[in-house]
Amino acid sequence: MRLTPEARLERYATAFAGLDAPFAFVDLDAMWSNSADMLRRAAGKPIRVASKSLRCRALLQAILDRDPGYRGLLAFTLPEALWLARGGFRDLVVAYPTTDRAALRELAAMTAEHPADAPVIMVDSAEHLDLIEEAVGQAAAPLRVCLDVDAAFWLGGGRVKIGPKRTPIRTPEQAGDLARQVAERPRLRLVGMMCYEGHIAGQGDKIPGARLKSAAIARMQRVSHRELRERRAAVVTAVSQVAALEFVNAGGTGDLELVAGEPAMTEATAGSGFYAPTLFDNYSRFRLEPAALFAQPVARRPGPGIVTALGGGYLASGVGGKDRMPTPYLPQDLTLDALEGTGEVQTPLHGAAADALRVGDNVYFRHAKAGELCERFDRLFLVHGDAIVDEVPTYRGEGRCFL
Repeated sequence: MRLTPEARLERYATAFAGLDAPFAFVDLDAMWSNSADMLRRAAGKPIRVASKSLRCRALLQAILDRDPGYRGLLAFTLPEALWLARGGFRDLVVAYPTTDRAALRELAAMTAEHPADAPVIMVDSAEHLDLIEEAVGQAAAPLRVCLDVDAAFWLGGGRVKIGPKRTPIRTPEQAGDLARQVAERPRLRLVGMMCYEGHIAGQGDKIPGARLKSAAIARMQRVSHRELRERRAAVVTAVSQVAALEFVNAGGTGDLELVAGEPAMTEATAGSGFYAPTLFDNYSRFRLEPAALFAQPVARRPGPGIVTALGGGYLASGVGGKDRMPTPYLPQDLTLDALEGTGEVQTPLHGAAADALRVGDNVYFRHAKAGELCERFDRLFLVHGDAIVDEVPTYRGEGRCFL
């Protein structure tokens, strides 16, 4: 059952009575509701959990333990994956190519001891293969690698590219050629393929006040997915003629149901959907419950209809814009100041709710993205109902900062 904002605010007031802000927390009721919805949309397709979207080992473990529909982690750096592996996590894939030579040597040592449990690293060029081999020297066991394939949508014969600018490997021929280059190197073994369609999974198609733009995005995504579905199935066929693939990964929180319908994809990925940041509010296919929030105290009352919260300027990565700023969530009807936005030391807030707030009261914000919030806080309070049921460290709280 979805709670009204008023009911949520009442719960949080009870849970955090006597606790001084600023602090961050995860509403477990909302997070597990989001989890159930993502599993439903994945329709039995295994979901690999994106660690960068959570950045909390306790929650990563809780998710993997909760349902067999979650299998393994998609890490964002090799040092992070090695740290997670040393902590007992298994089935790890590093989503982005690494140039960390020291970490590669550590991976080689780990692979020699536990060949099936060591993290899998991403490659998309012969340059990556050369760098890995030069870094590790004579490896006792072959390092397992995953081939990254371009999922972008090309317009005008390739003159305009819509989607993340990640890998030069796009066609079955290119993928097959790189697969053969891996096969020729005894220190490497190709075990997986990845093809992330960020322009579909990470782009909402229901933007408030932008009906024509929303319609254009939705049409682009439909056309792009039709092309992508056929092309990446052909890529899988080409690569499978060279190597036996253990997994083929695609998707994200925004398009689980599309990946679920592709037989060539053996697994999907999700991460942000657990926390449900504001960038995931604008999707027509699903609706998530805000789960990860942070509280800032009211520090000043400059005048009628305005209060000033302490700090709060936790901007999300990406192209700078208002959609990258945190959003005041509770109490309702508070808006950011157009000239100040969210600030390093203060965030002015306007609205009718301001007059009911007093110095020391909490304002609850939502971040624009998911895991980046954890770079600002060393711990997360876990809330169930109207009570704090646990307190767990973030990566930062464990003294780790990977990127």
